[in-house]
Amino acid sequence: MRSPWLNKLSVILGPRPPVSWLFLCVVSLLALITVFGSSSSSSFDSVTSTWVPESYKNYRRLKEQAAVDYFELRTLSSGASRQRELVFCGKERENYVPCYNVTANLLSGFKDGEEFDRHCEVVGQGKWCLIRPPKDYKTPLQWPAGRDVIWSGNVKITKDQFLSSGSMTKRMMLLEENQIAFQSDAGLTFDGVKDYSRQIAEMMGLGSDSEFLQAGVRTVLDIGCGFGSFGAHLVSIKLMALCIAGYEATGSQVQLALERGLPAMIGNFITRQLPYPSFSFDMVHCAQCGIPWDKKEGMLLIEVDRLLKPGGYFVLTSPKSKPHGSATGTKIRNMLTPLEQFPEKICWSLIAQQDETFIWQKTADAQCYSSRKQNDVPLCKGHDASYYQALSPCIIGPSSKRWIPIQNRSSSSELSSAELALHGKYCSNLFLSSCTCTFVFL
Repeated sequence: MRSPWLNKLSVILGPRPPVSWLFLCVVSLLALITVFGSSSSSSFDSVTSTWVPESYKNYRRLKEQAAVDYFELRTLSSGASRQRELVFCGKERENYVPCYNVTANLLSGFKDGEEFDRHCEVVGQGKWCLIRPPKDYKTPLQWPAGRDVIWSGNVKITKDQFLSSGSMTKRMMLLEENQIAFQSDAGLTFDGVKDYSRQIAEMMGLGSDSEFLQAGVRTVLDIGCGFGSFGAHLVSIKLMALCIAGYEATGSQVQLALERGLPAMIGNFITRQLPYPSFSFDMVHCAQCGIPWDKKEGMLLIEVDRLLKPGGYFVLTSPKSKPHGSATGTKIRNMLTPLEQFPEKICWSLIAQQDETFIWQKTADAQCYSSRKQNDVPLCKGHDASYYQALSPCIIGPSSKRWIPIQNRSSSSELSSAELALHGKYCSNLFLSSCTCTFVFL
């Protein structure tokens, strides 16, 4: 018995549908299958097309990194470039500094202070080893506390050496058990570091040393660190004070300054230029630094001129003068006599003198160099050479692109766009409470 819907279909189509109609139905069915099949395939392809390549890229990246790591490991493990394990140096090299060897320099004929300068050609290639720290070395205290208190075991000053030192050392430092405390108010041989700094500012026509920035003074080269008291004070008023001092086998001034977290390096005004580009400092300071400024036909002052920016200051404080009949007083007068004459030849002017302190200012007027006498110090023709070159008998004039008077700068700690283009970008906030700022001269 047939179902009712088949009966109705037979009524409409008849008992036997035509063959053409059946063929049409089959073709339509195949067409529908093709359409739906292609759409589902395309939608699947659309999904896989966004997933498969991404997976492939990630895999390729991992494979490339694995290949790089493999070649690095292979290079390190190869016999030709195998890394050697460094051993510790012996006790005889506890105070070793590359290119500084006074004994070898003396044997090579260096004298008159040159034996304390760097001579890499004399030292030669030594063995590679790690220099041991002092036996009782401790991690320095966090800055700024570490600026005024250091561990006595970190420096080459024993208790016996401290007790046998002069009254000035005892005034500036207090030895308490395993620490050394520095007195910020008892520096140099004056009424104190703060009073001395204020004296310099007043001699420059400023109200106080807090106005150094307004006068364009930001960077100070301090020749002779001493105990670092003057540099520490300049740091506290947000100036960049870099100290240089001669090489010392033990009890180094540089070592003391570095231990206090102050920028310092070994350097000598002897036969070679210091490793700084021209126009690097706003002020050069020398207080009892022991430099014979009257020697070498003024070339030591020419080196100061090279380092000073236009409008910069040279501050010289000599030891307290003794009676005129003494040998010390005669020596000081002999040293200051050429200093009263030579600065005019390099366009300096003595702006102030008070007691034992003299302040010269380098000219910021480019016309000064063209109006000098014919026999004055000539202008350099070339540009800055590489570091540690011989002292130069010429001065760098306003033709240099780095000629920017310090008085033309803003009083803020930020550099102008012109200065950034010449000197590069460094720490705008020069001194933070617990960081070491690397000062780079470009």
